[in-house]
Amino acid sequence: MRIAYSVETVRAAERELMARLPEGALMQRAAAGLAAACADLLGRVYGSRVALLVGSGDNGGDALYAGARLARRGAGVTAVLLNPERAHGGGLAALRAAGGRVVTAGGGAAGGSAASGDAATGGGPAAGGNAAADGRAEAAVARADLVIDGIVGIGGKGGLRPDAERLVRAVRGIAVAVDLPSGVDADTGEVRGSAVRANATITFGAYKPGLLIDPAHTHAGALRLIDIGLDAHLPADPDVEALQHEDVAALLPRPTPESDKYRRGVVGVVAGSARYPGAAVLAVSGALRGGAGAVRYVGPAADDVISRFPETLVHTGPPAKAGRVQSWVVGPGLGDGAAAKHSLDDVLASDVPVLVDADGLHLLPTGSDLRKREAATVLTPHAGEAAALLGVSREEVESGRLAAVRALSERYGATVLLKGSTTLIAAEHQPVRVNPTGTGWLATAGSGDVLSGLIGSLLATGLPARDAASVGAYLHGLAARRATAPHGAPIAAYDVSTALTDTWRDVLA
Repeated sequence: MRIAYSVETVRAAERELMARLPEGALMQRAAAGLAAACADLLGRVYGSRVALLVGSGDNGGDALYAGARLARRGAGVTAVLLNPERAHGGGLAALRAAGGRVVTAGGGAAGGSAASGDAATGGGPAAGGNAAADGRAEAAVARADLVIDGIVGIGGKGGLRPDAERLVRAVRGIAVAVDLPSGVDADTGEVRGSAVRANATITFGAYKPGLLIDPAHTHAGALRLIDIGLDAHLPADPDVEALQHEDVAALLPRPTPESDKYRRGVVGVVAGSARYPGAAVLAVSGALRGGAGAVRYVGPAADDVISRFPETLVHTGPPAKAGRVQSWVVGPGLGDGAAAKHSLDDVLASDVPVLVDADGLHLLPTGSDLRKREAATVLTPHAGEAAALLGVSREEVESGRLAAVRALSERYGATVLLKGSTTLIAAEHQPVRVNPTGTGWLATAGSGDVLSGLIGSLLATGLPARDAASVGAYLHGLAARRATAPHGAPIAAYDVSTALTDTWRDVLA
């Protein structure tokens, strides 16, 4: 499992570790890992050209010391100082001693704090006398095979300042961010202005939430975590976590020799309408491949469902009279009439877990306290639906996804899965989970209906709400990737559901 910690938590852990180490040792560990990662990306260090974008914090020191290591291996290294008088003195001296060059670029780095992502000390004023003219900075960056972004550390807020932005636009080679791309928010994943778009981010000690959450995640590129010894000083509970294959495999339900279709769980699906019968078919398709022993469909699209999936149990309704289930899915294609509202109320009055999606979310009274239910509730909005539930703009949700999913979970007392380029799952008093498996090809009509059925089925097997939502999102994303493989191609929602069985098998293998 990938786990991420807030800036405050990481800094506290760094302080504890530094108290046990010689001065500067933590920065040297970070610089060694950074240099090794850059060497891997270059392939051949000797004769390559490397540019360092150096700000005033310790991230700049990491970049300078890493640059010195690369210079000693035969790279031509040029440091571009954005704040020459505040550059890390020890790192600058090490680079010069290794044969590196220094040029200056006027002004500061990024808006707000220039605090670093590494609490190691040893900074000092830059030595003068050997700096080239400012005009050579952009040329050095443009010629470089690899550019190391050490402009701003994990405490930086706001976008890049114009002088830094100008240099970043000049990058033509591989862009490597130190700890996180400059200009993104480490705690929230927000990007308030211009920011570095890295091919790779080398982060130290622990992932930061912003590296896993869009829009910042799209700026980070490939992630590599460098162990600098922080683990023993970090708390057990992270701020954000992301499941991986091993975690999902451990959660997948498995029938026993004594299982029958009822012991495995029955999921009820209340979906579809005369206008949207396909939503019912797609939700049932996901539910049939989610581990439950049976699917009970309730609604007006029974003929469409049976014609595609004859194994489905059907009932005209209301849900309370359809038969016993271990979970309900309500909302996809349901419509907004009185009958739809009655179905939603009927399902929410039950004593089993309920997933509410699509039209069900539109019918849910704003501010409903779902803690009053006897069982868990899962809400699965996209950004527009989340905005309506919170009474804010869609843009506010999309720019601050972490804050939005936490607010929804707290306000409604439910587990919330916020769909999007990075899907987030929040439950009260627990770390937010980030799903890492999504693909842009999932932005197709009906894919959310498949996801709803899949998660509802996992709920029926007995998985807790947060785990069911997390596992469902993980499998759903992997199934979409499988359906688009090997090179990526358009898919329909039903392609995702048909890929779920092989995806399940892949995870277990």
